[in-house]
Amino acid sequence: MPEHKKKNVVGVSYKTVNVAGEAGDASPSTPIGVNLPNANWIRAEVGSKSVSLGNIINAYNNSGSSGRLKEFVHDDQEYELEKKHGQLADKLHTALHEVVGHASGQLNPGVGETKETLKNYASTLEEGRADLVGLYYLYDSKLQELGLVEDWKAVGMAAFDGYIRNGLMTQLIRLELGDDVEEAHMRNRQWVSAWAFEKGQKDNVIEKVTRDGKTYFNINDYDKLHELFGQLLRETQRIKSEGDFKAVQALVEGYGVKVDQAIHAEVLERNKQFKSAPYGGFVNPVLEPVTDENGEITAINVNYAKDFKSQMLYYSKHYNFLPNVN
Repeated sequence: MPEHKKKNVVGVSYKTVNVAGEAGDASPSTPIGVNLPNANWIRAEVGSKSVSLGNIINAYNNSGSSGRLKEFVHDDQEYELEKKHGQLADKLHTALHEVVGHASGQLNPGVGETKETLKNYASTLEEGRADLVGLYYLYDSKLQELGLVEDWKAVGMAAFDGYIRNGLMTQLIRLELGDDVEEAHMRNRQWVSAWAFEKGQKDNVIEKVTRDGKTYFNINDYDKLHELFGQLLRETQRIKSEGDFKAVQALVEGYGVKVDQAIHAEVLERNKQFKSAPYGGFVNPVLEPVTDENGEITAINVNYAKDFKSQMLYYSKHYNFLPNVN
């Protein structure tokens, strides 16, 4: 809505960095991007800074085999789209999510900060809103006009396929059977996907297919799905701008928390054949300086512990004098 759009956008920046080491909440399972600051009033007055963790994204994209992908795609077209355009679509979605998504929109006059008005649903609403910005603008010829992609439609289709496949099925490998979805990003991927699936049923936009006892979700109409993402983006921005707690509660609880138990059991069974873990983790490098006869550093050798356990035992041995803060 016009009243929910920023009239002036200030201080938006985006950088890609390579990570040398991480600690705290970022380690060992790290995000792929960081957006700061998170306070809406700071964003409105001075802007925001987004950082993409380039080598982390590259590692995630190139870990594991294509076996799990082949298991859950509906057909050869979906598989080929993902193989050819999936990585670029993922990088662009992250960029649009962080830079445009989180920086967009404004609160109505007199409405408090989102964490106050939307309470425990604030985080998943904001992440879903940013995801929807990315999804909506990925399927747009402007990306090709800007020289970011060679085939905007194919990249957008790959992004839509991957998002729906993950939101309705493959992210469930992270949960024990019977669990609710608790994590904010997982919730938002499910409520975005489930809402779009339900609202598009009349026009068969996303079709639930059963073949050889296995379930697949196939997108029949990408243009209409694009429209649905736009409608949901408009509504999530309205909820945030107006601080509509009842609406966000209905959206998240109605679509993002409970899991279809039959599909969940099926996904877990189909996933048993794959050995790669549902979460990625990283070990930090040991950076050892090389010096010349004058003591000047001339190079840095990068070495790694053999595994995560060895790393943590090394930390315990060498840094156990540090205070334990819980």
